[in-house]
Amino acid sequence: QMQLIQSGGGSVQPGESLRVSCTSFVRDFGIYLLSWYRQAPGKQREFVAQITKRGDTSYVPSVKGRFTISRDNARNALHLQMNGLNSEDTAVYYCRAQTFGTDAWGPGTQVTVSS
Repeated sequence: QMQLIQSGGGSVQPGESLRVSCTSFVRDFGIYLLSWYRQAPGKQREFVAQITKRGDTSYVPSVKGRFTISRDNARNALHLQMNGLNSEDTAVYYCRAQTFGTDAWGPGTQVTVSS
């Protein structure tokens, strides 16, 4: 079963930046559809961003222009660069990897934006 390992996150003030990352020890990382989701306190988990194996990206409108999803298949790495953070971005962020027969989630990492 695919295991995803997350890193990054933390606490910042409004307007600042953070990066969260995700990796996995698989041979064929490049075949996976990779995504980021988040869950704020008291809310349902929501889609944030996605990157296909070709590198095509999509974002939820609330983060478009502020967040950038990227992948480095040679390093089995997925990143989410978050700029211009605000309090509404406070959540636990989860990475997700999907391909035929696999739907794996990371354990989550906390991002807190507060003045």
